[in-house]
Amino acid sequence: MRLRTRTRHLLAANKSLLIFFGLMMVFRSAVADWMYVPSGSMNPTIVEGDRILVDKSAYGLRVPFTTFRLTRGEDPQRGDIAIFPSPEDGITLVKRVIGLPGDSVEMRDERLLINGVETSYAPAQASADAELPAATRLQDRRYFTENLAERPHAIMLLPARTMPRSFGPVVVPEGQYLMLGDSRDNSKDSRFIGFVPRDSIVGRAHHVLYSLDAERWYLPRGDRLLSILE
Repeated sequence: MRLRTRTRHLLAANKSLLIFFGLMMVFRSAVADWMYVPSGSMNPTIVEGDRILVDKSAYGLRVPFTTFRLTRGEDPQRGDIAIFPSPEDGITLVKRVIGLPGDSVEMRDERLLINGVETSYAPAQASADAELPAATRLQDRRYFTENLAERPHAIMLLPARTMPRSFGPVVVPEGQYLMLGDSRDNSKDSRFIGFVPRDSIVGRAHHVLYSLDAERWYLPRGDRLLSILE
């Protein structure tokens, strides 16, 4: 009896705090969230240690803690940075939308052709190069600007790694998307896991909230604070 009374008093005393945390969990589940990025599959756009902001309402508002959508929202667009669970094992992945439903997508020696049109590429030097882990900076790495649907962004190639650098052409099925990582030779993406259903795409990443460098005593990377993801 005393335990019940103490529990009721404790709940009453912390009601506002409990409501706040409850609303925060609902907000993060259905509207917006932040997530930690531990891998380099999206280098140089996203660096290990980044905490990225995710708009979970971009592709339709969901009932909190479920996959049921209340609204349709926008359809994912070519060039979006999308968050979704892997169709293979359910692990949360961050990749770039490359192929839309109905698209014919081909890769020839790392160069994309979409609906028969070759994507343009230009040599580049990524500003995030100095932020990459030492193991990556020791490798032969090459940067290019990939102009995907008039949305240019940086990609990284690692020529010494063994990866499938050509595929297709393949036609993206209705209601599904083809995803690739910006680090083309260090990404487990649609080349391995297949197409990604629209209903499983959780949201769209748009900014780096903050970034901590594990190789420098987890000091914050000031130049990545609230930086835009392109």
